[in-house]
Amino acid sequence: MIYKVSFVVPGRRDMGGIQNIEQEPKPGDRVRIGNQTFKVLEVTELMPPRGDFAYLHATCEPVPESK
Repeated sequence: MIYKVSFVVPGRRDMGGIQNIEQEPKPGDRVRIGNQTFKVLEVTELMPPRGDFAYLHATCEPVPESK
């Protein structure tokens, strides 16, 4: 199954995008968008799976960089 995921960072119009990934994202997962790491907060199904594709929406928050 391929997951087409719309990643959104609330309050950040400059961040986000759509990625094709092979594993379903879960709350708590970390994802790279551009050169930053984000934590997945919530995942919602956008529509029922079709064939080998599932369509999801994931809301994320920035992960502070450790120094």
